[in-house]
Formats: sequence, C-alpha cells, structure tokens
Amino acid sequence: MPTVAASATPLFNWLDARAAGVLLHPTALPGDQGVGTFDVNAVRFLDFLQAAGLKYWQICPLGPTGYGDSPYQCFSAFAGNPYLIDLRALMAPGLLKDAEIAPLAALSADRVDYGALYEKKWLLLAQAFARFKATGEPVLAADGEAFAQFRKTQAGWLDGYAFFRALKDHHKGVAWWEWPAAVRSYAAAQNSPLRAQLAAATEAHAFYQYLFFAQWRALRAAAVTRGIEIIGDIPIFVAADSADVWANPELFELDATTGRPLAVAGVPPDYFSADGQLWGNPLYRWARHSADGYKWWHARLRASFEVCDVVRIDHFRGFEAYWRIPASAPTARTGEWVKAPGLEFFQSVRAAFPAAKIIAEDLGELTPSVVALREATGLPGMAILQFAFGGDDAENLYLPHNLVANGAIYPGTHDNDTSIGWYATTTEKERDHVRRYLRVDGREVAWDFIRTSYAAVSRLAVIPMQDILSLGREARFNAPGKPQGNWQWRCRSVQIEQLINGGTAAYLKSLGAMYGR
Repeated sequence: MPTVAASATPLFNWLDARAAGVLLHPTALPGDQGVGTFDVNAVRFLDFLQAAGLKYWQICPLGPTGYGDSPYQCFSAFAGNPYLIDLRALMAPGLLKDAEIAPLAALSADRVDYGALYEKKWLLLAQAFARFKATGEPVLAADGEAFAQFRKTQAGWLDGYAFFRALKDHHKGVAWWEWPAAVRSYAAAQNSPLRAQLAAATEAHAFYQYLFFAQWRALRAAAVTRGIEIIGDIPIFVAADSADVWANPELFELDATTGRPLAVAGVPPDYFSADGQLWGNPLYRWARHSADGYKWWHARLRASFEVCDVVRIDHFRGFEAYWRIPASAPTARTGEWVKAPGLEFFQSVRAAFPAAKIIAEDLGELTPSVVALREATGLPGMAILQFAFGGDDAENLYLPHNLVANGAIYPGTHDNDTSIGWYATTTEKERDHVRRYLRVDGREVAWDFIRTSYAAVSRLAVIPMQDILSLGREARFNAPGKPQGNWQWRCRSVQIEQLINGGTAAYLKSLGAMYGR
C-alpha cells in the first residue's frame, strides 16, 4: 500500500475557530418512551446547548443496533435506528393512539431496557405502518417529502437494507451467513421467491427509515435555528452481520463458500484490555476499494454528511495499518499489523468532498507513520484528559501543555468512565498528578476537567453530558470489552431544566467567553 509522502499543504483545514460542545447520544435523552427519541426533549437539549453558548452536539453512530446494542455494531452503515423514532409524533396523523404508546412510560427513565424495547416498540411501529398504508400514505415529513419519493432518493442503500431486515426477521434473527445459500447475498436473493413473499415486510422496514430520517431532518433544522452543528460518528469497520457486507461481499475478506470472515478487526492489548479488543468486524479488501475509486466509502461518507455537519471517523489509525486477527483466534492477542491505503484514501475523499469536516479519532498507540498520516491529512486529532495523568511525565501527549490547536480535547469519551468515576477508581499516583498539575483539591474533578478543556489550546472542546451533571461511574455509557450492560444510561428532563435554569448554562457560557469559545 502507498506510504505517506511529506506534504507542505494538508488536505483538510477546517477547524479554524475555537468552540465547545457536548457529547450525548440520542438514546440517552430523557422521555417517556423507554429510550431517547427525536421528540420535544431533544429540542429542549438543543435549548440548553444554545443557552450555554455551545456550538456542537456530538453523537455516536445513529445506525440500527443488534446484539449488544452497540451503535458501533450496526445492521447498516447508512440506515437509522428505529428506536429513536418519536412515536408520539405519529398520533396527529392517526397512525398511533395515546393508549397504545402509554405502556412505554412504564419502562425505566434512567436506563434503556433494550429487551423490553424490542418487545414493545417494533409492534407499535408495525401498527403505524399498517395504518399508514390503510389511510392513503400521508406525507409525514415536515419538509414535504413523501414516502415514495424517499424510497426513490435513497434506493442506492435502502432497498438492500430493507430486504436484508425482512429476511433477517424471516430467519428468526440469525446471521445472514446462516441463511440458505439462495439468499446469502443480495444478488442471489433477487431471484428467490422470498423477494415477492417478503415485499410487504421489506416496505415496512423502508417506512421505518422514512420516519427516522424525516424526524432527524426536523431536529437538525431545530439545531440550525439555534446555531448548533452536529458531530456525527462512523466506525471505520462495519458489522459482519450487516446489510453492507451481505450486499457487497466482494469488498470484504470473506470465505467465498460460507460467507464468514477470513479474519477480523480489533486491537492488540491496550489500556482497556490485557487481551486486546476482539471486535469481530470483517476486514476490507482495500485493493478492490482502491480499484473503483473508493466508491462505497464515498457513498458512506456522503450519507453521513447528509445527516451531520462534522464526522468523527473512529479508529483513524486503521487507515494507516490495521490489526488483522485470524477468525479462529480466541482473543485479539493473536494478530498482525497490515498496511492500509493511507493518504491515497484521504486524497480521494478530498477530491469528492473538498469542504468535508472530519475529526480523526487517533487515540491509542500513535506510531510515527500514523502521526505523519494525520498531519498530511490536516485532520484534527483527539486528546483525552483522563489519559494525561500518571506521574511526572511531562512528555505525555495529552497533558494540556503538549496539545496543538488543530485538535479536539475531551475529559473522556463514550468509552471512558465519567471523570468522577475515573478519579474515584484510579491510582493515588494519578490523582496526585491531577491535583498538582491542575492546582485543585480534586473534590470537583468533573468541573476541574471541564475548565481545563475550555482553557486548552485545542480549538475544539467536547464535554460528556455526564461530567456536566457531575455524575459518577453509575452513569458510564460504555465499558469496552464488556459484552452486556452498555449504552443504557439516560439523563432526566429535570436535569436538563436545572442546567438551563439553575445557572450551569450561564456558567458554561461565561467560560466560553473567558476562553474564546
């Protein structure tokens, strides 16, 4: 694969002003539907961002989740998660009734019960689709887009995804490589009798996407009126059991007979796990992508830029080299580094999207070649304050005095404990370093980290909502390597109101004024 050549002019140069934002995935929004949705609570969260003088709302991937409920293991890199659909918005057109939605209010307001949500929400969505068809297919999008128009516009990915989901339901949820050979790829399935048999189910899944994107566009419009931009997120890899791999098997390292991955993605032993992280995602046949000018990747990025203003690409170092783990390996300890396309890929992205705003998630082991690639692209990288402390090592890249302007600083991300949780459970050596470096007593470490992030030279500062609420480890969103119990935390509407009316929003706005954000 190509290596990085020295370049005096970076490919991208978009982060030219200081600003701040909040990290909060929509599932964690408050509400009475068992999970955060694109409802009035989401708009009220935007009100908080505006009152606090914040410019960005950062989210995790919006795709439909499967086993483990991770937004980083989705059934599609293009589709939206139907769980985020506001069902109450379907009452006005007569697609659902208040009494039908009411049982969702009995679900926890503090944590998402994905099992209960699976049992209840899909039935309500199916009911809404049946009434939609029976009432003449009313236009449900605020911008006037009809369902038929949506299906035509998004046909490049929508039909394959919707048919995939219909087939998956038909086969009781098992992975696509366990389906009969006649439907084990999109191309083959076109000639199957199931194509006609599952036409209604396919249309239903397309309808759920229509609802998702209609509501998301309306929410984005509300963000625009408040001066808020959305930072989206895409994983570098896609899930093995996804419409993407099923529809495009030639783009991935798969066994031609079984469809199973020949090797999978992950990372070697690291900060989070002594055995490394075995993600299980299939790897790209990068030569095939390069041969057609990265057509699939460009379509993926185009779809992302249609729903977000900025895109964070997870695991940036995988574009320079990726950890290739044999499919039979029990842990990520067994693997090898394999070169990836590197700068060639980003040159193609620059040609296709000259105004693209991308953040490189470049955390982890940064080899000189990874650093060279990031600098050649000009993309802002990331720094995590929780990774900065642990002694008197003045060379730690994440200590504020070592940061660069073209970057984003976070107290922690969705993969970290809350700052309070981290401080309570880390070593005394690290706590002592925090107190001495920041000149604080550690009793309000969440706000110590927030102020430090605001003061940092990094042009972008993004604060997890849990830190703004001064919450402990009970509010941790994800623990890498832990297969269950993640992605569940939610905030409450009263907490957002307290932030707006209790002085926190005003204080954040004053911090922004003080530090030029």
